[in-house]
Amino acid sequence: MRQNPSFAMTDVTELRRLIDANPWMTLVSATDDGLVASHYAVLLDGDRDDLTIVGHVGKPDDLIHGLGERELLVVVQGPHGYISPSWYGDAPNVPTWNFVSAHLTGVPEILTPEENLRVLDRLVARFESGMPQPRLLWERPNDPDYVTRLERGTVGFRLTPTKVVAKRKLSQNRPDDVVETIIAQLGEGGAYVDPRLPAEMQRALDARRAAR
Repeated sequence: MRQNPSFAMTDVTELRRLIDANPWMTLVSATDDGLVASHYAVLLDGDRDDLTIVGHVGKPDDLIHGLGERELLVVVQGPHGYISPSWYGDAPNVPTWNFVSAHLTGVPEILTPEENLRVLDRLVARFESGMPQPRLLWERPNDPDYVTRLERGTVGFRLTPTKVVAKRKLSQNRPDDVVETIIAQLGEGGAYVDPRLPAEMQRALDARRAAR
């Protein structure tokens, strides 16, 4: 991801918020057979306060990616959406795409079966928490034998990134009144927009104003 200093995102707290809010991620590896990409849910490591993440892949994706043996690129995609040039006024302009994204790179550590079970438990708890009647990993009708067999079909990993490239492109290069117009237009349900984008842009605008 090409970086632009005006759009660089470096604050660890904000990066952790991005990761936590967007757990469905893309995992990319460069292998002898070419690039390989997979998609999995990933969480922040609950025992760390940095950008360390934990997750799992289903076998044989661990072998396909060379998990634990080579660098893994994890792509975190936050809110994004199409920005129409008509929202800038009458001056000549072209369309663009606003977005928040982070690339985390490093060689992952393979988890033990016990650690992997804890990660699987956390993943289920995280996403079941929004259900009317959450059904957790260890609850019936699952039994310990079933959960153990489930774990054996997966490989857990922990990744402490050695390289982080993050970008928050939210019209920071535009005057405040133009940004406010864009936020309002997006709030009306513009084409190709993540509904979270207007709030993300408002958050960034408020932070810039507070820093002046």
